Amino acid sequence: MLSSENTEKNLFIVDFLNSIHPISPNLKEFLIKNIKSCSFDKNEIISKAGEVCNKLYLIKKGMVRGYFESESSEITTWVDSENEVFTSITGFFRNEVSQEYIQSLENTSCDYLEYKDYKHCLDHFPEMIQINRILLEDYYILAEHRVYLARIPNASKRLDYFITNSKPEIVDRIPKKYLASFLAMRPETLSRLMRERD
Repeated sequence: MLSSENTEKNLFIVDFLNSIHPISPNLKEFLIKNIKSCSFDKNEIISKAGEVCNKLYLIKKGMVRGYFESESSEITTWVDSENEVFTSITGFFRNEVSQEYIQSLENTSCDYLEYKDYKHCLDHFPEMIQINRILLEDYYILAEHRVYLARIPNASKRLDYFITNSKPEIVDRIPKKYLASFLAMRPETLSRLMRERD
């Protein structure tokens, strides 16, 4: 991970949070001082299973995935791209070791806030409580989509559901082996279904 320090990068996440709920000048000032930026090379491991992830990331450019290892396989559980927030839920909110890995799928640049600063925002800026609530609602909606997707017994219908409920450009950007894993199908099945859609 490459880190950088400058004021300009902090405005990205400030604008993002302000679009969710108006933020006060005091919160804006605190965020500008405490948000950091970083970048990850393609396929770089951002967080490992067995580690505590204490950072909440916002993707400015790029794509990341979460996965866990089962025997000799990697099972992709989620994929996020621009203007989406990611972290290890158990690591960030409970200070517990994660069971999943987080990996960049492209060269990826992010802003991030460490947990102690995130907690300071919740404790001292009322608008951050509203932002937190909205972010959690969005997270649970995405989690509900993933649960529903996992319960669809037909591979073709899983793919249709994913495409219908995703950003249009994301399907072509996700490496097919990871998309197949996320959709619980073999890569050759995904290739066949994609050809049938053309």
